[in-house]
Amino acid sequence: MHSSFKAIAIIVAVCGGMNVLQGQTVNVDITPGRALNHVVPQKALGGGVDRIPVEAIDKTLTKEILDQTASSGWGPITYRQNTELSVEAWHWNPNGSWSDPSGKGYFTGNATPGAAIRYSFGYVLPRRGFTRNGGVDSGYSVLTDGDTNTFWKSNPYLTQKFTGESDALHPQWVLIDLKKKEAINSLRIVWGEPFARKYLIQFWTGEDPLGQPTRGIWEALPNGVFTQGKGGEETIRFSNEAIPIQFLRVVMTESSNTCDADGPSDARNCVGYAIRELYVGTTTSNGEFHDLVRHTPDQDQTSTYCSSVDPWHEPANLINTHQAHPGFDLFFTSGVTHGLPAMIPISLIYGQPEDAVAQMRYLAARHYPISYVEMGEEVDGQFMSPEDYAALYLQFAKALHAFDPSLKLGGPAFEGVNEDISTWPDEQGRISWLGRFLNYLKQHGQLNELAFFSFEHYPFDPCKFSWAELYDEPQLVSHIMQVWHNDGIPLDLPIFITESNLSSGASEAYFDNFAGLWLADYIGSFLSAGGNGVYFFHYLPLQSYIGCNNSIGNFGMFRVDANYKIIQPLAQFFSSQIINTEWLQPGAEVNTIFPASSLVDDGAGHKMVTSYAVLRPDKQWSILLVNRDQDVAHTVSIAFHQAAIENSFGFRGQVESIAFGKAQYQWHPSGTMSMSHPNTLDVQKEGREGYAAPDGPILRTTISATPKTTFTIPAASILVLRGVIATAD
Repeated sequence: MHSSFKAIAIIVAVCGGMNVLQGQTVNVDITPGRALNHVVPQKALGGGVDRIPVEAIDKTLTKEILDQTASSGWGPITYRQNTELSVEAWHWNPNGSWSDPSGKGYFTGNATPGAAIRYSFGYVLPRRGFTRNGGVDSGYSVLTDGDTNTFWKSNPYLTQKFTGESDALHPQWVLIDLKKKEAINSLRIVWGEPFARKYLIQFWTGEDPLGQPTRGIWEALPNGVFTQGKGGEETIRFSNEAIPIQFLRVVMTESSNTCDADGPSDARNCVGYAIRELYVGTTTSNGEFHDLVRHTPDQDQTSTYCSSVDPWHEPANLINTHQAHPGFDLFFTSGVTHGLPAMIPISLIYGQPEDAVAQMRYLAARHYPISYVEMGEEVDGQFMSPEDYAALYLQFAKALHAFDPSLKLGGPAFEGVNEDISTWPDEQGRISWLGRFLNYLKQHGQLNELAFFSFEHYPFDPCKFSWAELYDEPQLVSHIMQVWHNDGIPLDLPIFITESNLSSGASEAYFDNFAGLWLADYIGSFLSAGGNGVYFFHYLPLQSYIGCNNSIGNFGMFRVDANYKIIQPLAQFFSSQIINTEWLQPGAEVNTIFPASSLVDDGAGHKMVTSYAVLRPDKQWSILLVNRDQDVAHTVSIAFHQAAIENSFGFRGQVESIAFGKAQYQWHPSGTMSMSHPNTLDVQKEGREGYAAPDGPILRTTISATPKTTFTIPAASILVLRGVIATAD
């Protein structure tokens, strides 16, 4: 920045009843070579489409609705995959073949196009070992379901048969949470086939091994190491005296490689580990076992977690037909993709390479344009180790690239986090999940298989929103981007936020101006931090539902009625328009982001005005300003500086001013829930869920400017200033 940059004295004025702070400068560094990013909106600014109610698919993927969503300006679409979060196998094509001739096992979708696919569904995995995880809090684990006819089984693709590596390099585990420390000395395991020949039993010394994986260690129990496991039912007294333990883990490192009931015709039946039921408690001196585990097929069971799940399933596991992903044919022909290449997922965590290849063959046969292929979904929320994910990643990459070497593969679509993702230390003490994933690829000489890195961004707790959260957003984004680079993401590797919004849970904050201001800061700061692509979630309008603190919530840009007809736009719709069609120049040409800063703060370190500068292809300079001050307007001058040039530059001539704030949009909460629709709102009656008034449009004016002109940013508003610049007198 130019050495003469400095804050100018602040003068408080009252104008028309509105508090205004005057005499501040926004500085823009336009020095060639100091650009922060180069953005092609047609590639970089998109939306996300996920699994939604079937009726929503039918009623929103229509020209009427899509024309209205398109006016937001979001371009390319990423197809989100919800089945992995729900521990389900994804049937992207309802037609296909099962590995077992009797019609069960591992399903591969039909790669040959036939009748158009309108919906695709998920099938719950019957060998699930999670009670709940980062994506699902329904269903149950078969490890403590009280039924020894069911069993958990690890993913066969993590065994030597498929990885080419010793099973000891990919240990599998099951974990049981007793909810509080209990005095125990015994574990009873009813093994399935295959069973573990080598395994050990450990307990956690900290408070929460999943939520706080670095605040404790897994410690081996006194008699908890086994090298000649026999399978069947084993009651293990791991200590003579009862020990207070909450979390117990069984780690398996060598399989019997014996086949389950489906027999040796499929190698996947004969590798990995299987457990039918777990019991934890005490064994008395006379050999009597007392169990403390609650065995029940629901969420009230004693909770268990696991390292992986076998994707084996059967037709009866299709349980939920009320929600679906849009079928690929509907997705690509409805108009939602705007004719642009789309980012497509493959099922990796609970899928198989053959099915992923069949999916890509199908899309190629239909000539549907693909930009990128995202490998799995929120793998960190499934508690998978980075080495296990990496092993699957390379297997799938090999299969996909054998079909089409040009496919751009990436992932892992981390959950929305603000800090580095830590995991239990490896033998070298390394705890960074991403760092270890990248290290695995490097060790195998396959880092080139990662064509992009993706993560999600849900920065806030939905139940604890306050206006002060707005102050944090730019730093949250820039910080996490630096974290990923520190972990080893190369500077030239594209980084995408493939799913994002205020929070992973809904609340009425989504309807307020708060949401619009947050979106502007989020997009501006991500692009300024070097981000390559960002996708708004949910792109399709959905009905509202009860969120945090018993308030209504809605991911999206519109308020809709019971038939998904759009009633009115919400704050994020207007913010989207300003970002996509006013600040940046839409289309396929490059917009260049330059550094911009302001010194407007509240005296407590909170920046009140943020600024983002872009040189558009039409040669206009466009400045996005966000006033996070709820009560005070701020008047600023805009100074453009270039190294080695003493005089600054400023706007001259006609400047377009585009504003969105309280004068254009205000949300009025109301909201009692309709008893006739307990999961949605009776939106036929105005005000039941609250309403916006006014509800737009954005305010557009033209200002005749000189480099000395000042511009007022209303309280709690977004302002774009766009024009050409000249040197100041």
